[in-house]
Amino acid sequence: MKRYDRAYYDRWYRRGGTRVITPDLTARRAALALAVAEVVLDRPIRSVLDVGCGEGTWGAWLGRRRPGLRYVGLDPSEYAVRRFGRRRNLRLGAFGGLRAAGVRGRFDLVICADVLQYVATADLTPGLAELAGHLGDGVAYLPAYTSADEMEGDFEGWHWRPPATWRRAFRAAGLSPIGMHCWVRSDRRSALNVFERADG
Repeated sequence: MKRYDRAYYDRWYRRGGTRVITPDLTARRAALALAVAEVVLDRPIRSVLDVGCGEGTWGAWLGRRRPGLRYVGLDPSEYAVRRFGRRRNLRLGAFGGLRAAGVRGRFDLVICADVLQYVATADLTPGLAELAGHLGDGVAYLPAYTSADEMEGDFEGWHWRPPATWRRAFRAAGLSPIGMHCWVRSDRRSALNVFERADG
């Protein structure tokens, strides 16, 4: 069983380890997701759901820029929830387990970053559909890495999937691409201009 303990975060996220996710990279990605969501909504975001949130660094970054933001983070790491849960509003739970974790309602921005490649194939489409069910009129930021990509990082439990497999899974979950790992609900697709859509 893979353990997301302090040693795991020290290895992959902190100086001195392998560190494939840096604070600067997180800030750039968060800024991208924030900007795209607010362009699509035509207003500031008010709520964020972050599934596989780790230590909640996205929530901390977004909260500084949007005071009063409702942020809900979900992660299977007992270490992360114990250490940061109260301060950053993190709950114990995993991809595909939103109902069990008590997550309710829709959110302006749904994040599931650096998680999907570790999800078993049988759980992928149902889990994506669950995320889509909590997405309001805004954007989901869902990085998906394919067998056509050159990647580095933690490959334990990694599922290499071709691009076509990912496209089918997202489509079956009711999500449409708008580029740079951002998605909208398929019923919102027609509200976007042609070239705002990745398949325009």
